[in-house]
Amino acid sequence: MVVEFISVGTEILLGNIVNTNTQYLAEKCAGLGLSNFYQVSVGDNEDRLAAAIAQALSRADIVMLTGGLGPTEDDLTKEVAAKVLGLDLKEDAHTKDRIKEYFSNRGIDRPLTKNNWKQALVPEGAKVLDNHNGTAPGLIIHSKDNKHIILMPGPPNELYPMFENDIAPYLNQLEPEVIYSKTIKITGLGESFVETEIKDLIESQSNPTIAPYAKTGEVHLRITAKADSEDEAEELILPVARELKKRFGHNIYTTDENVTLEECVINLLKENHLTLATAESCTGGLFAGRIVNVAGASEIFSEGVIPYSNDVKQELIGVRSETLQKYGAVSRQTAEEMAVGVGKLSGAGAAISITGIAGPGGGSDEKPVGLVYIGCSLEGKTEVRECRLRGNRQKIREYSVVYALDFLRNCILKNYQ
Repeated sequence: MVVEFISVGTEILLGNIVNTNTQYLAEKCAGLGLSNFYQVSVGDNEDRLAAAIAQALSRADIVMLTGGLGPTEDDLTKEVAAKVLGLDLKEDAHTKDRIKEYFSNRGIDRPLTKNNWKQALVPEGAKVLDNHNGTAPGLIIHSKDNKHIILMPGPPNELYPMFENDIAPYLNQLEPEVIYSKTIKITGLGESFVETEIKDLIESQSNPTIAPYAKTGEVHLRITAKADSEDEAEELILPVARELKKRFGHNIYTTDENVTLEECVINLLKENHLTLATAESCTGGLFAGRIVNVAGASEIFSEGVIPYSNDVKQELIGVRSETLQKYGAVSRQTAEEMAVGVGKLSGAGAAISITGIAGPGGGSDEKPVGLVYIGCSLEGKTEVRECRLRGNRQKIREYSVVYALDFLRNCILKNYQ
């Protein structure tokens, strides 16, 4: 079955709020086996909202509307939906009692204004969904031509529980098949290369399917299967996942959707009883920031230094003045001495250094903007990786961090696995 989402509210169009509801609903409905081809945002205008609903009903089996169910005059969703479907609005006694109870429980003893009772009006024949976190009920309308129209309140703290408790079970009855996905996360390879390597799989795919997604310094391959149960879908995915592992080998750092590259690196450090120190110049602590974002990083992270000036490189972590004078701060030699130096300073078994030209100025023909050197020292054994990166200053810094994480991961695998 096909579902379409309509987000109602002029504040969405003006950018006053971020529309997280549609992202949430799209992900949840995909997991329930529903297909989605259109997502629409429309302001608080009766004619435009009516047109959006009519168009959605012409191309989808299920139309889900969020927002516009409040008590004010510009809350039009319920009224417009009823008009499009040719339904009268009737007062629902149960909803009226719940509105009274809602205000009573909050110690509000003043008489409720007339517009509060607007929320107790529901389209004739609609299934009412109690809102346990607000006053606007949800509504499910099954039309004469077998369409399903679902109206939900806009605030996420009202919408999410209502979806989980009432709407998801209803949708699951309509579409008993499930969609299950597994993500293969790859580093060290570009999106175009990865896509070329799996072109034959994509061209012959039916169920499951493979979809590549480019991330900063990473490529994620999402394998998705549809089946009667999650276990059956997972069985369909397994042979495809095995084939991808065969093709990309150590470039795959995880097959767990929830594991990040930095978590993978931290787990490797823990497994091999290594602590980590960092010396970052052009990235200014971004690498260390990624590490400490992970819960439990304190078990392995020893020290982070930002030796931005040449004086600090020499005085704090022992980069030789001769090295800086002969090769410069951005060089293979300096990166190596930075990694060795911060390792000695901290006593850590693993050390990472990053030095480069992030731009927009400071580059030359010999050393252009985007030239970055990454040093990795593991218990005295040091390697350096040269990167030629493109993009603005922030992009170069972010890619430097990802490549440094991947370089550390590969060095550990090569030396300890």
